[in-house]
Amino acid sequence: MNGKGTRFRQNFGNQDQVMCIKYIFKLMSIPLNFVSWNVNGIRAIFKKEFVSQVKQLDPDFLCLQETKASSEEVRSAVSLLPEYHSFVNASKTRKGYSGTAILAKTEPISVQYDIGVLKHDQEGRVVTLEYPEFYLVTVYVPNSGRELVRLDYRQTWDKSFRRYLRKLDHIKPVIACGDFNVAHQSIDLANPKSNYNKTAGYTQVEIDGFTKLLKEGFFDSFRSLNPEQTGAYSYWSYMFNARENNTGWRIDYFICSNRIKDHVIESTIYPEYLGSDHCPVSISLVL
Repeated sequence: MNGKGTRFRQNFGNQDQVMCIKYIFKLMSIPLNFVSWNVNGIRAIFKKEFVSQVKQLDPDFLCLQETKASSEEVRSAVSLLPEYHSFVNASKTRKGYSGTAILAKTEPISVQYDIGVLKHDQEGRVVTLEYPEFYLVTVYVPNSGRELVRLDYRQTWDKSFRRYLRKLDHIKPVIACGDFNVAHQSIDLANPKSNYNKTAGYTQVEIDGFTKLLKEGFFDSFRSLNPEQTGAYSYWSYMFNARENNTGWRIDYFICSNRIKDHVIESTIYPEYLGSDHCPVSISLVL
C-alpha cells in the first residue's frame, strides 16, 4: 500500500492529486435528481398517468408550475405521493390561474413564497426552499401574452426576479428551475424567424432579460452540457400537431450558479412524458 502511494505521488503533482481525489469522490457520490414540469393544471394531469410517471422519474425534488389550483387542491392531489413534503404557492387574485409547488423528499431549512415585491407576488409564481448547500427556486415566469400586451410587465418582472436570485446567490448557490417563458436562442425553437419579435417568448426584450440573468453568474444547464443539440424542446402547442411534428420551444430550464457548474453531471428533457403541453426536464447534481 505504501509503495502504491509513493508511485501516486511520483506521477502526480500536489494539485493534480487534489483534482484526482475530488473527481474520485464525485464519481462515488450519489447524485441528487431534480425534475421540473409545467403541468398545465394539476387536477387534470393527476387524472392521467402522472403518479406513475413521477415514480418512474423518481426525483428527489419535483418542481411544478402552472398548477392552476388552490393550495388545498394541490395538497390534496399530491397526497398520492406521500414520500414527498409539499410546498405550495397559489394565485391570490385569480382562481385556477398560475401557481407553483415543490415536492421534496427532504425537509428544507426554510421556505419562502414569492420574491418580496408586492406587484409580483399576487399570482403564486415562486417557491424557494433553502438547504445547507443550496437554494432551490421554482418559477413560472409571466407570459407576455397575445399581441405582447404584457411585455412591459414582463420586463419589470425579469428585473425584479434577477435581483432576487442575485441576492440568494450572494449567500449560497442557487438552482432555479421552471417555465421561464422564453426561448433564449434560435436553436431553442423550431421556427425562430417567423416568431421573432412577434410571439410571446421570443422577443428581443425577453431574450435580453434572460441574457442579463445569465450574466449575473448563472448558466443554462442543458445548453451548457448540450451546446449544439437541435430539436430539443420542452413545450409544444396543442394546435397543428405541433408535438407530433416536434414544432416546439425550449422554455423550461434549470439555471444554476456558475460555481456549481462542475457539479451538474446531467441535464435531460423527457418529450416522451405526456399529460401536459410541456414535458419534464431534469438535472442530476453531485455536491
